Amino acid sequence: MTNSIQSDEGSLQDDVSIRKSSRPKTARILPGFGLTLGFTLFYLSVLVLIPAIALANEVFSMHWQDFWNVVSASRVVAALKLSFGAALLAACINVVVGLLSAWVLTRYEFPGKKIVDAFIDLPFALPTSVAGISLTFILAGNGWIGRFFAPFGIELVFNRAGIVIALVFIGLPFVVRTVQPVLEELAPELEEAAACLGATRWEIFSRILLPLASHSVLTGFAMALARGIGEYGSIVFISSNIPLFSEIAPQVIVGKLNEFDTVGATAVAVVMLIFSLVLLLFVNALQVRRSRRSNRGKG
Repeated sequence: MTNSIQSDEGSLQDDVSIRKSSRPKTARILPGFGLTLGFTLFYLSVLVLIPAIALANEVFSMHWQDFWNVVSASRVVAALKLSFGAALLAACINVVVGLLSAWVLTRYEFPGKKIVDAFIDLPFALPTSVAGISLTFILAGNGWIGRFFAPFGIELVFNRAGIVIALVFIGLPFVVRTVQPVLEELAPELEEAAACLGATRWEIFSRILLPLASHSVLTGFAMALARGIGEYGSIVFISSNIPLFSEIAPQVIVGKLNEFDTVGATAVAVVMLIFSLVLLLFVNALQVRRSRRSNRGKG
């Protein structure tokens, strides 16, 4: 009896092993994952890590006192403050204007909508130097828009206001194109249901739409901020490039390179890199925190 039970168990195990071996192997979700991962790491190393390591190596060759003398100079400090301050202000403006623009493009129908939608992408295709020249001609005292402000003594170019305007122009598409797909996926029924329950327009926007689109808004803000910090081409034409007043950090770097001061230019570049990474990490931390809160709310 015992031998028959053992033989039955052995036959069952053999049958299970045969069935397992006869099952087709499941294909991987991402074929060629190893190859694509290797290419991604190589691409990241060539474009990001190697240049960053080269900058750090150049700075480490300097004495700390020499490095501090370069980055603590009044001209460099003023340029860094203007670069980050103008980029931050422009990114905040772009969040408001970009969110409203994306809302209009997704929720309303009007004549010329496709043309307006196409013009949003114009700063992507337009060279920055062309953008700077165009904005200068338009916003100058005798320009199409500047002539309306000149009688009141308001100058829109060759000062800090021109820098912010240029950064708003080049950073707006990043916010619009990041927020627009999210708003398109939101069902209008959510707004209609909230309105039927007595919610006002502001309550619908602040309690329903904005929380759902907050992740994309932060992403667009980070992209516009990063783009504004490193902008150079358009600002050269629209600002007066006066040290301690309207000179940005990239202009300081270019000036030091023209003077063959590569070490000083590298020191300023490293400071910009560090501050940029800190800002982007802060924004990413906000995004992670926001996504965790939303996941807890769903759970």
